[in-house]
Amino acid sequence: MAFIKIAELGKAYQTIGREPIEAIADISLEISEGEFITIVGPSGCGKSTLLKILGGLLRKSRGEVLVRGEPVDGPRRDIGMVFQNSVLLPWRTVFKNVMLPVEVLGLEPRQYITRARELLEMVGLSEFHDKYPRELSGGMQQRVSIARALIHDPSVLLMDEPFGALDAMTREHMNLELQRIWTESRKTILFITHSIPEAVFLGDRVVVLSERPAQVVEILEVKLPRPRDLDMLATEAFGGYAHRVRVRFRIKRGWE
Repeated sequence: MAFIKIAELGKAYQTIGREPIEAIADISLEISEGEFITIVGPSGCGKSTLLKILGGLLRKSRGEVLVRGEPVDGPRRDIGMVFQNSVLLPWRTVFKNVMLPVEVLGLEPRQYITRARELLEMVGLSEFHDKYPRELSGGMQQRVSIARALIHDPSVLLMDEPFGALDAMTREHMNLELQRIWTESRKTILFITHSIPEAVFLGDRVVVLSERPAQVVEILEVKLPRPRDLDMLATEAFGGYAHRVRVRFRIKRGWE
């Protein structure tokens, strides 16, 4: 049995004029536990809609989403989410931001203090535990949001373009950091990105979606050794994978 099963998933919206707009059409995908899946597709094709349905934040129109054989019909404790913006509360310290889901879920805070400290160490922010978001760089804020998403030990981590707002060098560093965090935590990750190199660098498999309504165009298995380093970006093998995604994605040259 697949750890995550998406079967014939569809989502349609209604406009003000009551006309339906189909965002997702018959997406089917099976994901193994501990797998790192990256998802690419044209802007507005329904990638974020797909992730919100998987996270239980948006109701599907048809089909099914199962985690461990159980349907996802609303927010679940075993699913964590990281968005493009860190969405940290400015009046709370780094440590208290990480602990926020514990409060929201009504868990016993004393049981999670040690885990919060361990997560901050894992993302390299132990010495910033008492700082406020305004005192952190964009990359550091996203590391806090990753630690926050992991505090209640979810099985699945959904990431919606978490590094899209970062500069190129910070983004590359965060890709290395995320790979390290995933290796240590072994969570199942679904990661949306507009960057083809980022998708190939991080993913065990790259899922390529069509224009709206989103459908799976191709699922590309990336057989590059891990851990991956930045030098790999210049290799012929890496370029071959990226080229294949570009061809399927029908991207104009120079646009990424």
